[in-house]
Amino acid sequence: MAAVEVIEVPEFEELDQGRYLHLVSVGTTPRVLRTGRTLAQRRAARLRMIQRRRRTAIALLLVIGLVILAWPGHAFGSTTNTGLSTDLANSSVLAPGMLYVVQPGDSISSIAAKVNPVEPALARRALVHELGSSYVVPGEHVLIP
Repeated sequence: MAAVEVIEVPEFEELDQGRYLHLVSVGTTPRVLRTGRTLAQRRAARLRMIQRRRRTAIALLLVIGLVILAWPGHAFGSTTNTGLSTDLANSSVLAPGMLYVVQPGDSISSIAAKVNPVEPALARRALVHELGSSYVVPGEHVLIP
């Protein structure tokens, strides 16, 4: 590396040129302006960072999508434990969570048909599991599963 220095030379005053430019050597080793990684290494690191951010964003979107799909919401068309969709269960005479008083002539199968007119076998299994018996007595209070 080199520098320029302005010096005054008294020998050349007769020429009326008192100043001359003189090239001065600073040293044998040039001064390092930047240390650390090279430009190619920095570009590769930035590319890796961008790829990590993209992968993280995609993973986050997938997790959010799975959470939305697995959310037990009535708005997403979930089903009751009797196998009936919540829309049909809410529109039927007997809905899950209701208390039903057994009338004379009722059986598990007739109650199951009122709970789930589409597939009464599923409702019957749920009722038998809930009651612990396959028989009902008139006047008995049954919680619809």
